[in-house]
Amino acid sequence: MVWRILDRVRKVLHLLLLLVIFGFVLAALHSSIPTVPHTAALVIAPEGELVEQLASDPVRRAIGQASGGPAPETLLRDVIDAIAAAKSDARIKLIVLDLGSMGTSGLSKLQEIGAALREFRAAGKRVVVAADSLDQTQYYLASQAGEVYLDPMGLVYLDGFSYYRMYLKDAIEKLNVDVNVFRAGTYKSFTDQFSRSDMAPSEREESSVWLEALWNAYQQDVTRARSLPAGALTEFVTDESAALAAVSGDAAKLALQRGLVTALKSRRQMADELKGLVGEDDDTHSFNSITMNQYLAAVRSKHVLKGKSESKVGIVVASGEILDGHQPQGTIGGESTADLLRQARYDNAVKAVVLRVDSPGGSMFASEQILREVQTLRKAGKPVVVSMSTYAASGGYYISAAANQIFASPTTLTGSIGVFSVVPTFQRTLEKLGVKVDGIGTTPLAGDMRQDRPLTPATRQILQTSVDHAYAEFLHRVGDGRKKSVEDVDKIAQGRVWAGVDAQRIGLVDHLGGLKDATDAAAKLAELGSDYDVDYIEPELSLREELLMQLRSETLRMGQMAGIIPPRSDIERVLDPVLEQARAVARLTDPRGLYAYCWCREPRMTLKVLAGR
Repeated sequence: MVWRILDRVRKVLHLLLLLVIFGFVLAALHSSIPTVPHTAALVIAPEGELVEQLASDPVRRAIGQASGGPAPETLLRDVIDAIAAAKSDARIKLIVLDLGSMGTSGLSKLQEIGAALREFRAAGKRVVVAADSLDQTQYYLASQAGEVYLDPMGLVYLDGFSYYRMYLKDAIEKLNVDVNVFRAGTYKSFTDQFSRSDMAPSEREESSVWLEALWNAYQQDVTRARSLPAGALTEFVTDESAALAAVSGDAAKLALQRGLVTALKSRRQMADELKGLVGEDDDTHSFNSITMNQYLAAVRSKHVLKGKSESKVGIVVASGEILDGHQPQGTIGGESTADLLRQARYDNAVKAVVLRVDSPGGSMFASEQILREVQTLRKAGKPVVVSMSTYAASGGYYISAAANQIFASPTTLTGSIGVFSVVPTFQRTLEKLGVKVDGIGTTPLAGDMRQDRPLTPATRQILQTSVDHAYAEFLHRVGDGRKKSVEDVDKIAQGRVWAGVDAQRIGLVDHLGGLKDATDAAAKLAELGSDYDVDYIEPELSLREELLMQLRSETLRMGQMAGIIPPRSDIERVLDPVLEQARAVARLTDPRGLYAYCWCREPRMTLKVLAGR
């Protein structure tokens, strides 16, 4: 009887699973292309972090949806493509920016969207922002709009840029762990978290330079857009506590007084005013609008029907940490990214390649694999142009060095030319627990890399020599690619991080500009003229993978509703920095233990306004 019951349950579950799968398939087959209204506002509402490439891990996206929160990422090129298409679309009368769900993002990415918004406004169209509150990241984009409306109960929070790290030396000592660090480069500070309790003077010196470059760029862009005096933002941040007290804590009133916003209006007030411009939606009773994703689906459908071009620029995105082997999107794999470059080489229609780099580096071996493919592309007669996003540092610069030309944003963090190796050993921890290790080997080096034994002087010398050799190779790669002597490269290397504007001055990059500038340059090198097609070369998800993503998402959503999967707590969010440190170390899997990695994460806005959310 029990067996028959279980068998019937199995059959029912199989049937339900098949019905769900068929439902997703039918929904995909019958999904219609959205229609753009004759007169409408384009609503651009970025969610989460702006990224060059969406992470392909379906669980990560599904958890975000299941918890009822915003998507963790928004693709940068989607935002820029939507703005560019709307610029010449007579049906789109204005853009409405809804920035409430946008998370922290690199300044260089914000600048590219800002440039697209300025071009949209130059075409005679309006850009409007309606916000409850704005943090520093959100305010940058808001400032690029012609009209910024802030809720009377809202605030604009600016605090400048900062760079803080966790230092683990004291904790490591308490655990009796020996972290053996080997590095090359005076400014190569990634490993300082293991060996110091505070920031080294050399890191403080270099960090102050690029932090100041980023803050100056932020201020310059915002004050120019809002027609404010040059020092208005610094003055606002410096005097904020006293100025806020003078207006009895009314942060919205202070933002209006200082010219940061156009007027104080609620979202509903602004929506009612826009009805007069684009009409009223009968269903929502708000203004006629179309979302960014709907609009992109409509305008991109025209390109699907076009024949494939025989002359195009291929774009390969290298986004995330550089790890060995095949990696999912959102992470750079030594083999997987090299495969994409190889695919571009064998595609006769691809005449030039743009490598879009957004990476703090990682495995040196994986970086070398990618660099070799860049070199092979050039030998095959296909120009390669690198376009640097928020950062292209250490390994991120390594894979860029062999390109024909390198473009960077003025606020790109790049350089960090240096190498390190980290080998932790736990023999003192084990001894504290009463565990001792003893044995015998056939050579003096046998068993010397066990993590339960201390490193011998001979092994230490081998590791340091390997790091020094890897650093020398790094210098040679840069020297060959940039047509500089090793000695000249060494002077600007030493692990030092540079902002893009300074990197151009010292010859690490050729031009300041965005992705469009880089693709134009690649097309020019390939003699394609000004009218050329662009094709992103990236792995496509199979139907099975797409269905699995939807199934996992739905399963997690239902689990959340049933209380099986708890939402993320504030405690978990507080622990994120500690967990990220552990995850970063766990990802160091280079076969030789050599890494070109920069902990130069661009400063991020951490304060979130909770009132009224």
